[in-house]
Amino acid sequence: MSTLAAVFARRTRPLFIPYIMAGDGDTLARLDDLVAAGADIIELGMPFSDPAADGVTIQEAGKRALKAGMTVAGALDIVRQFSSKNKEIPIVLMGYYNPVLQYGEERFTRAARQAGAAGALIVDVPPEEDSALAAACTSGDIDLVRLLAPTTPPERVRFIAGRASGYLYYVAVAGVTGTQAITIDTVRDKIKVLRQQTALPLAVGFGITKAAEAAAIAAVADAVVVGSALVKAAQDSPAAFKKLATELAEAIHGAGA
Repeated sequence: MSTLAAVFARRTRPLFIPYIMAGDGDTLARLDDLVAAGADIIELGMPFSDPAADGVTIQEAGKRALKAGMTVAGALDIVRQFSSKNKEIPIVLMGYYNPVLQYGEERFTRAARQAGAAGALIVDVPPEEDSALAAACTSGDIDLVRLLAPTTPPERVRFIAGRASGYLYYVAVAGVTGTQAITIDTVRDKIKVLRQQTALPLAVGFGITKAAEAAAIAAVADAVVVGSALVKAAQDSPAAFKKLATELAEAIHGAGA
């Protein structure tokens, strides 16, 4: 059983999966704050110059990280430092294919596992074209998390789910991160349908900015992912970041009570 599968297997409540960008500010301090707040899994972004899936908030975070010199190797070093003292909270590396391809798929997955990462989510490579990455994840013993969209037809859901591991990330709104409000009833109905098509855990993200929204989604999903709102809060102040992370964790965990 993989690290991510084990986390979901032993869960007794919905999981909180926050996202932050590697290299945007004091990443290790923010990771520690997320652990203290109650994160169950953390998605760590690897900055890229053309982040097509991201809205302005995460785009700007990526620009700041790149300007500060963050690289794939740098993100892996952050994972290594974090994992050396946090054995219970898995890290999923989230990013785009070009930097991974330049780094080398097998080299990347092997280094990611050695650093302590549990999974990878590469948002812009479709399953029809990621055979090298999938093989590298298998040989590197890390999960390859995949995305589902509101527009994904049933037959393609089954196709994607059959090639995913760890969990499936359901993108709750059609668009980029942090730009549209989530529609709770629509997500609730979609999750019911998806559960008939896959046994993998379902994490829901995009458009979730407040604790009340997170709680409503947690009532039907296995996990809730929050990124843009946390990245924005971190820019406001460390206190705002900690406060939002704690509120989100309590709301998500409480939804399973």
